[in-house]
Amino acid sequence: MKKTTFGVIVGNRGFFPDILAKQGRKNILDVLRKNGFNPVALSMQETKYGAVETFSDAKKCAALFARKGEKIDGIIVTLPNFGDEKAVAETIKRSELNVPILIHAEPDVQGTMSIANRRDSFCGKISVCNNLRQAGIPYTLTNSHTVPVTSSQFKDELDDFASVCRVVRGLRNVRFGAVGARTGAFNTVRYSEKILELSGITVETIDLSEILGRVERLGDNDRAVKKKLDAIKKYTPTGAIPAEPLLKMAKFGTVIDRWIRENALDGTAIQCWTALEEFFGIVPCTLMSMMSESLIPSACEVDITGLLGMYILQLAALTPSALLDWNNNCGSDPDKTVLFHCSNLPKSFFKTSKMDYQEIIAGSVGKENTYGTIVGRIAPGEATFCRTTTDDAAGIITAYVGEGEFTNDKLDTFGGYGVMKIPDLQLLMQYICRTGFEHHVAVSRSRKADAIAEALDNYMGWEVYRHE
Repeated sequence: MKKTTFGVIVGNRGFFPDILAKQGRKNILDVLRKNGFNPVALSMQETKYGAVETFSDAKKCAALFARKGEKIDGIIVTLPNFGDEKAVAETIKRSELNVPILIHAEPDVQGTMSIANRRDSFCGKISVCNNLRQAGIPYTLTNSHTVPVTSSQFKDELDDFASVCRVVRGLRNVRFGAVGARTGAFNTVRYSEKILELSGITVETIDLSEILGRVERLGDNDRAVKKKLDAIKKYTPTGAIPAEPLLKMAKFGTVIDRWIRENALDGTAIQCWTALEEFFGIVPCTLMSMMSESLIPSACEVDITGLLGMYILQLAALTPSALLDWNNNCGSDPDKTVLFHCSNLPKSFFKTSKMDYQEIIAGSVGKENTYGTIVGRIAPGEATFCRTTTDDAAGIITAYVGEGEFTNDKLDTFGGYGVMKIPDLQLLMQYICRTGFEHHVAVSRSRKADAIAEALDNYMGWEVYRHE
């Protein structure tokens, strides 16, 4: 992931102290660089103190942003004093950048509100927002109306806004790969490619037989196959797994890797249940785990909108994500649930993990045909969950997002599993069932629900439920 780059507009207004704009510009550029972001801003020579106050300033700043447009992920409007709301709006309109915008206002300090150092940014922020609203330009607000740019709170605001920017940019022209047909028994994972395409999400498809045909052409001693086999053994303990299925996994993984590269894919969803087990003799779970761990998420059961949720979480948190089932109640606690898959979770989710066989399918196709799962208990810690779906009747994409915590509750089961505590879980389950969402949910070990909701609702225009 490249560094996030922000276009910076420093607001100024002539009858407020200019020195505040000068110091405000220095402060925000210092803070951005210190926290690993790249700023794009007017120089001190281009306008007075590098701020935007007049129509002429707005044209200069807009031209700068347009020239750097390919690099700019978002715009930060900072108001060290009241600022000129018309100049801010003109800059954004003329830049023609369709990126998220954060509106920041520096607070006044009691005891320093004379004419020489009074800010009135509190008021100016309202005027800026009013002008952007009139122009139909969406924007993001800080949690507190005013916040010192040098504070730890603003650092958190920057982190969340960067997540918003990554999600929005990442969802424009994203490419997913669907390997095989949707499993017949899983009507729940049907989706509309056309509705996804309207949001810039392309789905490339390939028949499972074509993948297996390419696998058949690979020799046991193929250099790429040997390299993949070595990578599998380094990724997870495989001591209990026979050599034949490991070799099959290496060949299957080699073909999938090549197809991803050939098509510049950002993630995959793979047919599994139960064609691969019956006709090829493995489960692809460890291979999918390896992809997700390396930030090329992979979802099972050709669940493309589940994959979309995984990708959104990954963009927001810059960490691996997983696809799990809302699977079981956890005793009598109404706010706890068992999340489970059989499993292809990234190994960073686990306390410890190993390769094993798929116990559920083994009963019908034989244990020898189901090696390749990666199993273990999900380690305790914070979590964000997200689900997207295409509402074909309404012609829109809908989503829900929220936060919980993986716990240490005692649980004796198989596969990849964990107990998550979610406040008001029963209300969430009511919402999921009443609105017809799928049984799968994407999860990451992060706290990014607010940023994701902001990105999907405010900038992507999707219908989003934020579970509080």
